[in-house]
Amino acid sequence: MQAQHPSGSAAKATTAPRHLVATATSIVGEALVSYQVQKTQAARIRLESVADMACRLGELTAADAALITNLLAKPRATRRPSLTLI
Repeated sequence: MQAQHPSGSAAKATTAPRHLVATATSIVGEALVSYQVQKTQAARIRLESVADMACRLGELTAADAALITNLLAKPRATRRPSLTLI
């Protein structure tokens, strides 16, 4: 008895392995916290890229994506020094 292997150019359904999905979710969370704390351009770019990856994997809900979009739409606030030197 031989196993049959589908062939052809038809699109094949793919799903991400569960360990990648869990990793994608935790990476988005880490990038989100990092951006909110650091407010740097590098942190912003990382958040955008990992959120895009998670969307393509189907791991961001519409509410999650909207939250990230709204956060990125706000202009970065400049930080004021917390200490005044005399």
